[in-house]
Amino acid sequence: MAALTAFVEFLPCRTASGRSAHSTEGDMLEKVVCIALPGMAPFEFGVVCEVFGIDRSAQGGPAFDFTIVAAEPGPIRMKLGFDIVIYNNLEAAADADLVVVPAYMDSSISAEGAPAVHPEILRVIQEAEARGAWVLSVCSGAFVLGEAGLLDGRRSTTHWLYTDKLAERFPGTTVDADVLFVEDRHVVTGAGTAAGIDAALHIVRRELGASAANIIARRMVVPPQRDGGQSQFIQLPTATAPNDSLAAVTDWMLQHLDQELTVDQLARTALMSPRTFARRFRAELGTTPTAWLNRQRLLRAQQLLEESELGLEIIAGDTGFGTAAVMRHHFVKVLQTTPTAYRRTFGSRRGARELLDA
Repeated sequence: MAALTAFVEFLPCRTASGRSAHSTEGDMLEKVVCIALPGMAPFEFGVVCEVFGIDRSAQGGPAFDFTIVAAEPGPIRMKLGFDIVIYNNLEAAADADLVVVPAYMDSSISAEGAPAVHPEILRVIQEAEARGAWVLSVCSGAFVLGEAGLLDGRRSTTHWLYTDKLAERFPGTTVDADVLFVEDRHVVTGAGTAAGIDAALHIVRRELGASAANIIARRMVVPPQRDGGQSQFIQLPTATAPNDSLAAVTDWMLQHLDQELTVDQLARTALMSPRTFARRFRAELGTTPTAWLNRQRLLRAQQLLEESELGLEIIAGDTGFGTAAVMRHHFVKVLQTTPTAYRRTFGSRRGARELLDA
């Protein structure tokens, strides 16, 4: 199994009001534009539509201004041979807070071939990056970002089948083949297929907070956030019965984050030997029990810093870090920021939005 690579988040600059410095008019993440390309993959396109195109305000979640655009509106032939009809041109992307490029079949990465990327699409992506908007690619959509020059000097990823070709075609980027997604200065590249869900929810969480991402994830029946540094290569046992799932023990771990949880204790809860449990955990979740647990503690601490006024020592105790000093160590190591700085940056989201709506 490929080695696990740490995921580094580059925290966005925010104004005193709590909004991102890159935000266009409106809230922090309101307008999302998806660019449709010939040869687009249906699933990856559907992921973008599912995360950003559904009004979830009835459940307390976000409702994005979501638009699908094309360089030449009209029928767009999908990868599997059927057409979809796009009515909007690229003008709708001029003030988008997020521009998304789904997976598509490019002639340089597939024998099936596809037309070259329309130059106006490259221009729209370049202008979005220049004004500080988010840009997201799913799977092979990273090649479009590369053509636009956005990957130069940045880390990136794509589906593991294409990582070597991405690195060869765009030598100015550092390609990480072992992760689910990479964020580098508001440019997010997702790995293959379902990793697009993780990358999209990551942006939602960064801009609108853990609660918004959790509501979307709950509706989609997916994990709220898999760690970006989790390996793309998830090895599953050759024979798996329904009751072999680790869901029960991971749910139990989440309910007991404040406790000291050892592999021996977790193995007993899962009714396995420690050695079998550790092997199965890595095979099914792509990381070790300790690494997974630390990441969940970090996510919970981030949520409490965003949404509560609890002191750092209380949050550290509630999340299992024990002390604020230990929690600070993990924040600096993984997020490259301190809990205090994180709260200062993200803790005022709700208040900032209320002021903007007033």
